[in-house]
Amino acid sequence: MSIKFRATTLALAVGVALGTAPSYAAEAADSAKEEQIERIAVVGSRAAPRSVADSPVPIDIVGGGELGRNASSDMLDMLQAAVPSFNVRQQPISDAASFIRPVNLRGLSSDSTLILLNGKRRHRASVIAFQGGGVNDGAQGPDISVIPSVALKQVEVLRDGAAAQYGSDAIAGVMNFVLKDNADGGSISVRHGEYYEGDGTQLVVDGNVGLPFTDNGFANLSFQYKTADATSRTVQRPDAQALIDAGNTSVNDPAQTWGNPEIDDDITLFANVGLDIGDDKEFYMFGNYSDRTATGGYYYRNPQNRGGVFTDGNGDLLVGAMDGNAAACPNIAITSSNVLTQDDYINNVANNDNCWAFNELYPGGYTPQFTGVINDTSLTMGTRGEIKGGFLDEALYDISGSVGRNKSTYTLANTVNPSLGSLNVDQPNNSFEAGSYIQLEKSFNADLVKGIDIGLDDDMNFATGIEWRQESFEIVSGEQASWQQGPLADQGFSVGSHGFAGFSPESQGINSRQSIAAYVDVEAYITEGFLLGAALRYEDFSSFGDTINYKLTAQYELTDELSIRASHSTGFRAPTVGQANVVNTQTSLVNGELIQSATFPPTHPVSAELGGIELEPEESVSYAIGLVYQSGDFFMTVDAYNIEVTDRVAQTDKIFITQENVDNLQGKYPSPELLLGGSVTFFANDFDTTTQGIDVVANYGMELMGGDTKLSLAYNYNTTEVDDPGEFTSAFKVRRLEEGIPEHRGTLTLAQSWEDVSMFVRANYFGEWFATHADEPDVDSSYGWSETVGSSFTLDAEVSYFVDDSWTLSAGANNILDTDAQELQKDGGAYGVVGAKFYESGPFDYNGGFYYVKATYNF
Repeated sequence: MSIKFRATTLALAVGVALGTAPSYAAEAADSAKEEQIERIAVVGSRAAPRSVADSPVPIDIVGGGELGRNASSDMLDMLQAAVPSFNVRQQPISDAASFIRPVNLRGLSSDSTLILLNGKRRHRASVIAFQGGGVNDGAQGPDISVIPSVALKQVEVLRDGAAAQYGSDAIAGVMNFVLKDNADGGSISVRHGEYYEGDGTQLVVDGNVGLPFTDNGFANLSFQYKTADATSRTVQRPDAQALIDAGNTSVNDPAQTWGNPEIDDDITLFANVGLDIGDDKEFYMFGNYSDRTATGGYYYRNPQNRGGVFTDGNGDLLVGAMDGNAAACPNIAITSSNVLTQDDYINNVANNDNCWAFNELYPGGYTPQFTGVINDTSLTMGTRGEIKGGFLDEALYDISGSVGRNKSTYTLANTVNPSLGSLNVDQPNNSFEAGSYIQLEKSFNADLVKGIDIGLDDDMNFATGIEWRQESFEIVSGEQASWQQGPLADQGFSVGSHGFAGFSPESQGINSRQSIAAYVDVEAYITEGFLLGAALRYEDFSSFGDTINYKLTAQYELTDELSIRASHSTGFRAPTVGQANVVNTQTSLVNGELIQSATFPPTHPVSAELGGIELEPEESVSYAIGLVYQSGDFFMTVDAYNIEVTDRVAQTDKIFITQENVDNLQGKYPSPELLLGGSVTFFANDFDTTTQGIDVVANYGMELMGGDTKLSLAYNYNTTEVDDPGEFTSAFKVRRLEEGIPEHRGTLTLAQSWEDVSMFVRANYFGEWFATHADEPDVDSSYGWSETVGSSFTLDAEVSYFVDDSWTLSAGANNILDTDAQELQKDGGAYGVVGAKFYESGPFDYNGGFYYVKATYNF
């Protein structure tokens, strides 16, 4: 139970009015009363506390306990089960996007949803989703997965554009994660689970404790420790099997692993502190430290045909002369299914110290392993309270400062820098540290709210404030061997650690920008049942200039039980500093073949040669209208929305470098001939979309079977149309944008509780969707890269037994019926080329059913 401060009621009003979560929002005499109080949300309005039913914009509130009823300990999976318009998927073999999975709210990219922690803007992750599955290509949003459910009191999801209130990124909506604020008590739990297939074993230990902070404050501390084994939904590649059949004994079975990455030592610490400092004022502070290591696989490099390493691209074995005399080491025609047995290979390469082929180091080919070490820290401090005396008498203020940092460091193992040739044998463990990305954000906020008597029944709520933010993106170069041009660079061998080239000293550096914003927000009941609101925000960025956005909201009570609400707003999303300045090299599938693909800043000479220009913000216009019905224990909302977004920022499709481009780049870019035959991407304001949909949320409580029963229904219909594909967006990507996420998504939950036992069953429905694999267009429908997939559903369940007041034992499962994801077409070539069993795109986990057991001790 939370400590009662003298300013408890005031703090709740201040926090909600200023759009920030109070450190001690409410106190309850029992859990039922606490649950009722927590229906108050702090997003969507800067006025006094208001229930969800009285909000002029749609808001979901998901309690911390509900989030914990999930087989996954990942916050992303928990939210997908609770919020139908929220989508996320696993991304195997997708570079760093496998570790920080991008999400979608209302079908828009992950960086179109603003993330708040205790009402304050959350910093972005340093990871950019270069292989983001169409909708999220190049997205850079916050890392939600570091937030453990044990630290949360509730999550508030504002499903409405709110850039005029909160600034950039709030095109699709806002998600506010509210930390627990208890001053005593706590819990510790241990959970163990694995997939039905017997892999992906997961261990999670988490805990929370509330402590008094002097007589007038609290310190609420949470931790989570997690490990997870990798999964494998792999088939042996036919090309690898053919090598084995031909007598190559160095090929692994399977040659590569396709599945979830391995998670090691995932540790997260969260703290939330509040202190009553007297005179109706309080001090607050919260933050986190998180660190984890994740390792995933890449695609198999075939020793008979992988260009730039084993072959020259024309079917000949690539042979390099370590002394630079290429004529002394000519390439060798591959005339057999096992080049290792050819006499010319044995005589001219294997027994020649000067001539080098990578079959000597990796006779069976190789599969790089990609490791990311991700560190995340944040700290927010502030004070809020009531001003007494003067013309601002009884006004509420909130002043705070925040800093957040996310660093991702990448290492490639079991790979080579092809240009180094035989020097690779000296590379320890065939491993390369490729470098790091660092995202650093700082902000300062000052907000003021005051009620003003303008002759209405209630005071008009007037809010204003300013915000200063600084955002920087840093690239730290990798070790020299990961990026250097070795002695074979001019003999047809690729440069850089293969699969993910290291960042060179030319790439490293810090880029930053600043912004300053001011807003005005007014809200008033014109009559007892008619609420009107308006917000206006001006924001100026050091990089591209200024922008002005507005929002209008209204709610009208038709009867005591039924009301209608509507909103209209403009919004924007500023391109991130990372999107404007990132440099990266990754391996991509194009026409079934692996190629190196480089990403440059849009103003880089290579990008400029291909049409790149400086980025501008996306702009949006949103309309929404809805109904709210509440009668007794029944509650229902229906909301329709329309979101138009122009000049959307995304990573372009791959553009291949031609000889003409190389000629034009002479003198502008060093060694442009090394780009020939490869592809380049960059970020661009390229396409326009219109997203429309309907959200339906309904809850009903009753007494049934001698206990308390709650039925919950949530349904989302969402469709996106690309109005203008722009210059760089292909027809394939257009289809992914329009059909890659199911238009229909719903959940139906039955929760039942008795004195000693509680349980729930949740049915999840996913409508038709466009299945694709490896971002590869299916130019030949018989090849099996993509297809339209019908609807499906999964079931989740959990049962808990309350042994006594302290101990709770739980068991449950996600996808309890082990519903299969869509399999790749077995008669198509994709099934073997990528070594995978399922399409990597999909609305639910391709790994199948997952069960778990959990023991919780409350104190």
